[in-house]
Amino acid sequence: MRSYILLFLTVFSIGASAQEKKMSLAECVEYALENNITVAQFELDLESAELGNLDALGQFLPRLNGSLSVNESKGLILDPQTQTNVAGNILSGSISLSAGYTIFDGLRNIKRAQRAQINTIANQYRLANLQDDIRLRVANAYLSVISSKESLRVAEAQYAVTEQDLKRTKELVGLGVVPQGDLLEIEATAANQEQAIVNAEARVILSRITLAQLLQITDYENFDIADESFEVPSSDILDKTPRQIFNKALSFRNDIKLSEANVSLSEQDLAIAKGAALPTLNAFLNYNTFASDRFTIQANPNQDPNDPTDDYNLVRPDFVAQLEANDGISFGMSMNIPIFNGFSTNNSIKRAEIGVRRTKLQFEQAKLDLENAVNQAYNDVKTFAKAYEAAQKTLEARKLAYQYAKERFDVGLMNSFNFSQAQARLDNAEASVIRTKYDYIFRLKILEFYFGIPITVLQ
Repeated sequence: MRSYILLFLTVFSIGASAQEKKMSLAECVEYALENNITVAQFELDLESAELGNLDALGQFLPRLNGSLSVNESKGLILDPQTQTNVAGNILSGSISLSAGYTIFDGLRNIKRAQRAQINTIANQYRLANLQDDIRLRVANAYLSVISSKESLRVAEAQYAVTEQDLKRTKELVGLGVVPQGDLLEIEATAANQEQAIVNAEARVILSRITLAQLLQITDYENFDIADESFEVPSSDILDKTPRQIFNKALSFRNDIKLSEANVSLSEQDLAIAKGAALPTLNAFLNYNTFASDRFTIQANPNQDPNDPTDDYNLVRPDFVAQLEANDGISFGMSMNIPIFNGFSTNNSIKRAEIGVRRTKLQFEQAKLDLENAVNQAYNDVKTFAKAYEAAQKTLEARKLAYQYAKERFDVGLMNSFNFSQAQARLDNAEASVIRTKYDYIFRLKILEFYFGIPITVLQ
């Protein structure tokens, strides 16, 4: 049965390929930040926010619009030259240019520009906060792979020792020194350890897949991390009080800065809403001209006195000349004074005020959440440090107990069942040391992360 399971794991095992990728923690974090879909979406949001700065800048520039029209009229129509109704066909065209500039709009343009800048900064904090979360998740998954690999190595080493005991026991049974039952007990222990190896190999594969999925890597078979183990890093973070760590975190944590930026955004929204209650002053300049193909009647300067029909000439006007002759300019200023608009402006101001209060409460909640997280991380480090220390002491005691049991078993003073129990307790103690070790390392890095130490610094 074990051979089939190992064959299955060999086929699907990540690392079976000669071309597998051995990535360090720093490389995994960098790869995740570059390929995470949510990060890409937040980066697009940041680009959109940066375009908002151009939109706000455009509000300070004049507005210029132009129009060009050509039309043909038939029947009884208005002659654009004489402004009288005539019968016939007229082909006419017009050109117009209009320019406008907002002189004062309740300072809303200025507030919109400030809001656009703050919104860009807020999106930068939002992106950076997501990247912080990804770093923590990748580090946790990475350490999980390391822990699984180390557990596998311990299981294999334990099985190697058991194989030696099994070989020796067979010899003793053959010599009649120990009963057959002792051999069966050792064989059962070896079978359990073989199963433990299979389970450990499966955990290595699953932990690699979890990390690969977090990195958006689908080529599981060729993905692997660097073969390394970590010792508990030396750190003086516990020399700091939770309050000191919290105060340091307040100064640089992106989630706090994001909440603070959201307060500033809501205050700008309030200022913009209040600006709508003030008058708006605009300046304008318009230019218009037109031309048509309508014939005009002009006196004939070379008329024949004896020919009364030669007094006037029908002249088709020149389009360019008409455009120059028919142009006109208008300019001026206009003021719009809001008096009553169905409570819309007042309600907008009140909603903006509520928004300010809401974001301020969210900011205070963010600080409270951070303080709780720091205190929790601080207590976790102390708790897991004690657990790791206790696991180490237990392991040392189990090693001595196992060595004593082995010596007694070798001379026939202990039966195989009690010896197997001693070995099982040793196996559990070694597994507990590995588990508590990496739990402690990760909690330690979380606490250091709140103090500004990069998560990728594990040594």
